[in-house]
Amino acid sequence: MCNKIKRLLTWPATVLNNVVSCVVFCVLDIVDFNLCFVYRVIDSSIESRWKSCYCSGAKENEPILGNSKILVSEPCESKIVSLTSSKLRLEDISDTLYSRPSIAADVSKLIVSDRKQTKKTKARSTFTVNSTVVEMLRAEMVPRWSDCDCNICNSWTTSSNDTLFVKAEGPKGKAREDVLFIHGFISSSAFWTETLFPNFSSTVKSTCQLFAVDLLGFGRSPKPIDSLYTLREHVDMIEKSVLDAYEVKSFHIVAHSLGCILALAIAVKHPGYVKSLTLLAPPYYPVPKDEAATQYVLRRVAPRQVWPVMAFGTSVACWYEHISRTICLVICKNHRLWEILTKFITRNRIKTFLLEGFFCRTHNAAWHTLHNIICGTAGKLDRYLDVIRNQLKCDVTIFHGGDDKIVPPECSYHVQRRIPRARVKVVKNKDHITIVVGRGKAFAEELEEIWKRSTSN
Repeated sequence: MCNKIKRLLTWPATVLNNVVSCVVFCVLDIVDFNLCFVYRVIDSSIESRWKSCYCSGAKENEPILGNSKILVSEPCESKIVSLTSSKLRLEDISDTLYSRPSIAADVSKLIVSDRKQTKKTKARSTFTVNSTVVEMLRAEMVPRWSDCDCNICNSWTTSSNDTLFVKAEGPKGKAREDVLFIHGFISSSAFWTETLFPNFSSTVKSTCQLFAVDLLGFGRSPKPIDSLYTLREHVDMIEKSVLDAYEVKSFHIVAHSLGCILALAIAVKHPGYVKSLTLLAPPYYPVPKDEAATQYVLRRVAPRQVWPVMAFGTSVACWYEHISRTICLVICKNHRLWEILTKFITRNRIKTFLLEGFFCRTHNAAWHTLHNIICGTAGKLDRYLDVIRNQLKCDVTIFHGGDDKIVPPECSYHVQRRIPRARVKVVKNKDHITIVVGRGKAFAEELEEIWKRSTSN
């Protein structure tokens, strides 16, 4: 009876939410479509050239590096294949970068397709690639005027041999245990160093070497303009910056949100190295059969709803390339001003490391990482989890906030179904961020217990 009454009460709210969401996102579709033309004009005016965006069409038989070609196979399993370059190899590119249905885009494409039908067309190749991908792989992109040009944000403008920023604490060369911490989307190493590192016991501080990285494109790490921020690029940079640089041979991993995907990829690539795997709010959405994996995860992560607020925020971030760029222009480009204002208004009464993690990024890095890691790996996660279940013996522990509105707790239980030995702990009254922030001491103790149990086994 209570459930029936509850459903009756929530039904009007659900209908209202759906109606308002439909109207709001139709408007946003049109706004983003118009912003595309606005940025074309501004880019051409300021930098004397027009930059491609993912609204641009496909190019055929496009040479990329010398005589090499690349292929983007559609739908939903897009890959860049380099025929001659050792740099690119095989990279997974999410089709959600350039295939996100909207009313404005659909009308535009319909008009264009109607015009093309009146002309004679040549026989088409099956090899097509989005023009923005072509530009980026040719390294023709230059730093955008809309990105911050301070030393932290734009010190690195193209791919190079630079390594990630790594905050390392502990007895170098004498540690009995090594721990790798991987933060989530639009965050930084400070997510760990400001919350957990001060709360570890003296035993851990004297026997463990702790590594917290700023992921490629975030915090104080390189933000190459010609990078597509693929899974391979992120993993390779972590390997080069931590595993190789510090000669780490066995380690524990602690990862949050998007970082969980990178943690799984590293664990599968180095199965003999990982001693324990601790995941916080892993964004794992099992894809039903006959569903396009990338598009399914896009709809789950960004459901185009105005309520809850977090769903609205992720929907805007995932669906709208030019609105996202505008947000970066207003906030990230002027982050030094916002940091000063925040400190002045709060009188330094709150920690600003979360804001700093949000500010220190470029639109290019955030946009590509979001799509290529969250959506682009959707078809891989089942295999990764199966490998960890069948081939790795490491301890697997999962924490999730009971009030998490960004990644629902059911995601952790989905992981547990795939890895039955995994332990899941849902912390009541905690969300996506407060699962760590605000409970640093308690979580530090839980981690120490996990590492102790893993070592004894």
